[in-house]
Amino acid sequence: MLWTVTTGQPRSRRRARRTRPGLLFTLGIVVALVVAAVIVLRPAGPRPLFQMPVGCGETWQLGTYPGHGDYDVDFFPLSGDPWGQPVLASYEGTVTVAGINGSLGGRTPENPDGPRGRGGGYWVKIDHGGRWETQYLHLLEPPMVEAGERVVQGQQIGRIGSTGNSGAPHLHYEQRRGWQKVETFFDGVPSGITVDDAEYTVRRTSNNCP
Repeated sequence: MLWTVTTGQPRSRRRARRTRPGLLFTLGIVVALVVAAVIVLRPAGPRPLFQMPVGCGETWQLGTYPGHGDYDVDFFPLSGDPWGQPVLASYEGTVTVAGINGSLGGRTPENPDGPRGRGGGYWVKIDHGGRWETQYLHLLEPPMVEAGERVVQGQQIGRIGSTGNSGAPHLHYEQRRGWQKVETFFDGVPSGITVDDAEYTVRRTSNNCP
Protein backbone atom coordinates (compact mmCIF):
# COMPACT_ATOMS: atom_id res chain seq x y z
CA MET A 1 0.00 0.00 0.00
CA LEU A 2 2.86 2.39 0.83
CA TRP A 3 4.35 1.79 -2.60
CA THR A 4 1.00 2.56 -4.20
CA VAL A 5 0.59 5.80 -2.23
CA THR A 6 4.08 7.17 -2.90
CA THR A 7 3.92 6.51 -6.64
CA GLY A 8 0.47 8.08 -6.89
CA GLN A 9 1.60 11.47 -5.60
CA PRO A 10 4.14 12.24 -8.35
CA ARG A 11 1.62 11.25 -11.03
CA SER A 12 -0.93 13.71 -9.63
CA ARG A 13 1.69 16.49 -9.63
CA ARG A 14 2.54 15.75 -13.25
CA ARG A 15 -1.14 16.05 -14.18
CA ALA A 16 -1.34 19.42 -12.41
CA ARG A 17 1.72 20.69 -14.29
CA ARG A 18 0.25 19.57 -17.60
CA THR A 19 -2.97 21.51 -17.01
CA ARG A 20 -1.28 24.86 -16.22
CA PRO A 21 -0.24 25.68 -19.82
CA GLY A 22 -3.79 24.97 -20.97
CA LEU A 23 -5.23 27.29 -18.35
CA LEU A 24 -2.73 30.03 -19.22
CA PHE A 25 -3.54 29.68 -22.91
CA THR A 26 -7.29 29.97 -22.24
CA LEU A 27 -6.73 32.96 -19.96
CA GLY A 28 -4.63 34.61 -22.67
CA ILE A 29 -7.42 34.18 -25.21
CA VAL A 30 -9.97 35.69 -22.84
CA VAL A 31 -7.73 38.70 -22.15
CA ALA A 32 -7.10 39.22 -25.87
CA LEU A 33 -10.84 39.13 -26.60
CA VAL A 34 -11.55 41.65 -23.86
CA VAL A 35 -8.85 44.01 -25.15
CA ALA A 36 -10.15 43.67 -28.72
CA ALA A 37 -13.70 44.40 -27.56
CA VAL A 38 -12.54 47.53 -25.73
CA ILE A 39 -10.70 48.76 -28.84
CA VAL A 40 -13.67 48.10 -31.13
CA LEU A 41 -16.25 49.64 -28.79
CA ARG A 42 -14.15 52.68 -27.88
CA PRO A 43 -15.78 55.72 -29.52
CA ALA A 44 -13.82 57.54 -32.22
CA GLY A 45 -12.39 60.94 -31.49
CA PRO A 46 -13.40 64.11 -33.34
CA ARG A 47 -12.86 64.12 -37.09
CA PRO A 48 -9.47 65.60 -38.01
CA LEU A 49 -9.50 68.58 -40.38
CA PHE A 50 -8.57 66.45 -43.38
CA GLN A 51 -7.39 68.18 -46.55
CA MET A 52 -7.38 66.88 -50.11
CA PRO A 53 -4.36 64.66 -50.75
CA VAL A 54 -3.13 66.86 -53.60
CA GLY A 55 -1.29 70.15 -54.02
CA CYS A 56 -2.33 73.48 -52.54
CA GLY A 57 -4.70 75.47 -54.76
CA GLU A 58 -5.12 72.69 -57.35
CA THR A 59 -8.61 71.82 -58.61
CA TRP A 60 -9.29 68.12 -59.11
CA GLN A 61 -12.19 65.93 -60.13
CA LEU A 62 -13.44 63.61 -57.41
CA GLY A 63 -15.70 60.76 -58.42
CA THR A 64 -17.17 57.33 -58.04
CA TYR A 65 -19.04 54.84 -60.23
CA PRO A 66 -21.25 51.74 -59.82
CA GLY A 67 -19.39 48.94 -58.11
CA HIS A 68 -16.60 51.20 -56.92
CA GLY A 69 -17.53 50.94 -53.23
CA ASP A 70 -19.46 53.25 -50.94
CA TYR A 71 -17.46 56.30 -49.83
CA ASP A 72 -14.49 55.43 -52.09
CA VAL A 73 -13.15 58.49 -53.93
CA ASP A 74 -11.09 58.56 -57.12
CA PHE A 75 -8.97 61.65 -57.78
CA PHE A 76 -8.23 62.80 -61.34
CA PRO A 77 -6.34 66.02 -62.17
CA LEU A 78 -8.06 68.52 -64.43
CA SER A 79 -4.79 69.64 -66.00
CA GLY A 80 -1.43 68.13 -66.75
CA ASP A 81 -0.33 64.53 -67.04
CA PRO A 82 -1.77 62.47 -64.17
CA TRP A 83 1.18 60.09 -64.10
CA GLY A 84 3.53 60.92 -61.28
CA GLN A 85 1.62 63.82 -59.75
CA PRO A 86 2.34 64.18 -56.01
CA VAL A 87 0.15 62.47 -53.42
CA LEU A 88 0.14 64.28 -50.07
CA ALA A 89 -0.84 63.28 -46.55
CA SER A 90 -4.31 64.61 -45.73
CA TYR A 91 -3.42 65.16 -42.08
CA GLU A 92 -0.58 64.47 -39.70
CA GLY A 93 -0.20 60.96 -38.36
CA THR A 94 1.82 57.77 -38.30
CA VAL A 95 2.24 55.52 -41.34
CA THR A 96 1.00 52.02 -40.51
CA VAL A 97 1.28 50.46 -43.99
CA ALA A 98 3.55 51.35 -46.91
CA GLY A 99 3.91 48.60 -49.48
CA ILE A 100 1.94 46.47 -51.92
CA ASN A 101 -1.73 45.54 -51.71
CA GLY A 102 -2.51 42.62 -54.02
CA SER A 103 -0.26 42.64 -57.09
CA LEU A 104 1.21 45.47 -59.16
CA GLY A 105 0.30 44.53 -62.72
CA GLY A 106 2.11 46.14 -65.63
CA ARG A 107 0.59 49.57 -66.24
CA THR A 108 3.24 52.27 -66.45
CA PRO A 109 3.64 55.67 -68.16
CA GLU A 110 5.54 53.84 -70.92
CA ASN A 111 2.89 51.08 -71.17
CA PRO A 112 -0.41 52.56 -69.95
CA ASP A 113 -2.46 49.69 -71.40
CA GLY A 114 -0.40 46.95 -69.77
CA PRO A 115 -1.97 44.16 -67.75
CA ARG A 116 -3.92 45.05 -64.64
CA GLY A 117 -2.84 43.80 -61.25
CA ARG A 118 -4.99 42.97 -58.24
CA GLY A 119 -6.06 45.10 -55.30
CA GLY A 120 -4.58 48.50 -54.58
CA GLY A 121 -1.05 48.08 -55.87
CA TYR A 122 1.42 50.36 -54.12
CA TRP A 123 -0.40 51.93 -51.19
CA VAL A 124 -0.08 53.84 -47.92
CA LYS A 125 -2.23 53.84 -44.78
CA ILE A 126 -1.90 56.55 -42.13
CA ASP A 127 -3.21 56.46 -38.56
CA HIS A 128 -4.29 59.94 -37.46
CA GLY A 129 -5.24 59.04 -33.89
CA GLY A 130 -8.69 58.85 -32.36
CA ARG A 131 -9.40 55.76 -34.51
CA TRP A 132 -9.22 57.80 -37.74
CA GLU A 133 -7.14 56.75 -40.74
CA THR A 134 -6.70 57.47 -44.45
CA GLN A 135 -5.70 55.17 -47.30
CA TYR A 136 -4.00 56.01 -50.62
CA LEU A 137 -3.93 53.36 -53.40
CA HIS A 138 -2.61 52.73 -56.95
CA LEU A 139 0.61 54.68 -56.44
CA LEU A 140 3.11 54.69 -59.28
CA GLU A 141 6.07 53.29 -57.36
CA PRO A 142 7.12 52.25 -53.84
CA PRO A 143 5.85 54.83 -51.32
CA MET A 144 8.14 57.63 -50.22
CA VAL A 145 7.44 56.82 -46.56
CA GLU A 146 7.84 53.75 -44.36
CA ALA A 147 5.67 52.06 -41.76
CA GLY A 148 6.25 53.65 -38.36
CA GLU A 149 7.24 57.01 -39.83
CA ARG A 150 5.58 60.16 -38.55
CA VAL A 151 4.29 62.45 -41.31
CA VAL A 152 2.91 65.98 -41.31
CA GLN A 153 -0.06 67.29 -43.25
CA GLY A 154 0.92 68.06 -46.82
CA GLN A 155 4.00 65.83 -46.81
CA GLN A 156 4.45 63.93 -50.07
CA ILE A 157 3.97 60.20 -49.55
CA GLY A 158 3.94 58.98 -53.14
CA ARG A 159 3.06 59.66 -56.76
CA ILE A 160 -0.07 58.91 -58.78
CA GLY A 161 0.07 55.75 -60.86
CA SER A 162 -2.05 52.82 -61.96
CA THR A 163 -0.73 49.81 -60.05
CA GLY A 164 -3.07 47.10 -58.82
CA ASN A 165 -6.58 46.77 -60.26
CA SER A 166 -6.62 50.14 -61.99
CA GLY A 167 -7.77 51.14 -65.45
CA ALA A 168 -6.03 54.51 -65.66
CA PRO A 169 -3.68 56.66 -63.55
CA HIS A 170 -5.55 58.07 -60.57
CA LEU A 171 -5.57 58.10 -56.78
CA HIS A 172 -8.05 55.91 -54.92
CA TYR A 173 -8.61 57.49 -51.52
CA GLU A 174 -10.53 56.56 -48.36
CA GLN A 175 -11.21 57.99 -44.93
CA ARG A 176 -12.03 55.52 -42.16
CA ARG A 177 -13.40 55.83 -38.65
CA GLY A 178 -12.41 52.68 -36.83
CA TRP A 179 -12.69 49.93 -39.44
CA GLN A 180 -15.60 51.58 -41.23
CA LYS A 181 -15.32 53.73 -44.34
CA VAL A 182 -17.11 57.07 -44.02
CA GLU A 183 -17.89 59.99 -46.27
CA THR A 184 -14.77 61.99 -47.01
CA PHE A 185 -14.56 65.53 -45.67
CA PHE A 186 -12.06 68.06 -46.96
CA ASP A 187 -11.36 71.28 -45.06
CA GLY A 188 -14.45 70.52 -42.97
CA VAL A 189 -16.77 70.17 -45.99
CA PRO A 190 -18.35 66.83 -47.04
CA SER A 191 -17.40 65.62 -50.50
CA GLY A 192 -20.91 64.42 -51.34
CA ILE A 193 -19.58 61.01 -52.38
CA THR A 194 -21.46 58.39 -50.38
CA VAL A 195 -23.01 55.43 -52.20
CA ASP A 196 -21.82 54.00 -55.50
CA ASP A 197 -25.26 53.45 -57.05
CA ALA A 198 -24.49 55.75 -59.97
CA GLU A 199 -21.62 57.62 -61.52
CA TYR A 200 -20.99 60.88 -59.70
CA THR A 201 -18.28 63.52 -60.03
CA VAL A 202 -17.57 66.82 -58.33
CA ARG A 203 -14.79 69.38 -58.53
CA ARG A 204 -12.94 70.56 -55.46
CA THR A 205 -9.96 72.86 -54.87
CA SER A 206 -7.31 71.71 -52.44
CA ASN A 207 -6.49 73.69 -49.32
CA ASN A 208 -3.65 71.32 -48.39
CA CYS A 209 -1.27 74.23 -47.99
CA PRO A 210 1.80 74.79 -45.79
